Amino acid sequence: MSTYDIRFWDIRRRDRKLPYQLRWTVAGRQHSQSFATKALAESYRADLVKAARNGEAFDEVTGLPESWGRRQSWFDHARDYAAMKWPKLAAKSRKSMVEALATVTPALLSARRGRPDDRVLRRALYGWAFNPDRKDKPPADVADALAWAEQASIQVSALRDSEVVRKALDALARSTDGKAVAATVIARKRAVFYNALRYAVERKLLAANPLDVVDWKAPEVAETVDRRVVASPDQVRDLLAAVRKQGRRGAYLEAFFGCLYFAGMRPSEAIALREADCWLPDSGWGRLDLSSSEPRAGALWTDDGQPREARGLKRRAATETRSVPIPPELIRLLRAHIDRFGVGEDSRLFRTATGGALQDSSYTAVWRKARTVALTPAQVVSPLARRPYDLRHAAASLWLNAGVPATEVARRLGHSVAMLLKVYANCIDGDEAIANLRIAAVLNREAGGGPASDPGADQGSDVDAADQSRTSTPDKRAEGGKTADGGLA
Repeated sequence: MSTYDIRFWDIRRRDRKLPYQLRWTVAGRQHSQSFATKALAESYRADLVKAARNGEAFDEVTGLPESWGRRQSWFDHARDYAAMKWPKLAAKSRKSMVEALATVTPALLSARRGRPDDRVLRRALYGWAFNPDRKDKPPADVADALAWAEQASIQVSALRDSEVVRKALDALARSTDGKAVAATVIARKRAVFYNALRYAVERKLLAANPLDVVDWKAPEVAETVDRRVVASPDQVRDLLAAVRKQGRRGAYLEAFFGCLYFAGMRPSEAIALREADCWLPDSGWGRLDLSSSEPRAGALWTDDGQPREARGLKRRAATETRSVPIPPELIRLLRAHIDRFGVGEDSRLFRTATGGALQDSSYTAVWRKARTVALTPAQVVSPLARRPYDLRHAAASLWLNAGVPATEVARRLGHSVAMLLKVYANCIDGDEAIANLRIAAVLNREAGGGPASDPGADQGSDVDAADQSRTSTPDKRAEGGKTADGGLA
């Protein structure tokens, strides 16, 4: 029911964590909201009074102007937002969204009596509150925490206050133990929070997105690949040999790691590779026709309750494919793998002993051991090829430094050209030597060392040599040195 019978009381101070309480009545029913400062309470009161003077009807249940919406709590809005986004999100994106909402929501709960233990509240928010597919009954302590959070949630309209928004953003920047989190994590969670507030604008719960006006700067995100992780071709071959020597399990995974390097595949794409995707001729280059991937997200987030989600290629339409030429070296690895181990019932190349999808923990353990065998002690503690995924980075760096056009490298990796150059900007070697020679030529000329001419003319052979080194296959150098393709040797 709506009414125009609204009365406002003076702000009163109480001995509480949020000491300033605003009270008003709508059709005789009392409503209240508490704030940390008197200025915040006065600002909220002014908004209510303005709505009443503008002739807006107030909802008797929520006590708020009808234009502010009927379902006003942040908790309810966040659940509605999750339910709206859920069907169209990939499993890992669902998990990421819920993590962000579970992180920011505790900062948007009032100081109500009976607050549950932080660990219980976190488990309730992460495991149940924002997962619309979860139908099982929560434990008693989780159910109590959910009920408390629903009652303690602030109103969405309170997010018009910059101090409230800043408090929420600060929560996104800290882990559960209060420590600062990585810039990439902050950026990902802030994006979810921003979109949830944009949805509030769409539902007319807010007039504008408050994040657009709040002066809060997130840490800079490092988007480029650290060139120290990039291994040279010889180092990769040594690592693959160290994998092969780890008994039957190692021999089984050699071709898997080979796919990450020689074809630049993501691990989730290699896990989904089928025999029918492979063209392996007797001589020359072959081809992999990639059409699917199986990233691991966890059973809570997939539609079928499996830990991995079978889906199309990343950032591609469900039916889109990507053809990647592969060198004879990978052809030999794949042929040997199929001859020795065969394929699964679904023609999957890489699988567990029971025929299921390969487990991250299994191949990561083999890779860690291979690093201790193939690398020097100094390299083992360095970032060099620390993760299997770094083999994909090494592939991209090798192709770029070999002079393959960025458009073709991006196509093989499944990136856009802009993303490729942004991510791998620090891993392109060779041009530096050429640039240094040309700059030195100009400096020498200005110092009276020769006539004005083409900077590279007097040192053409040196420039040509530098250009030659840009595309040559790097050899191992002294420990800690840099190879021509951007790796460490």
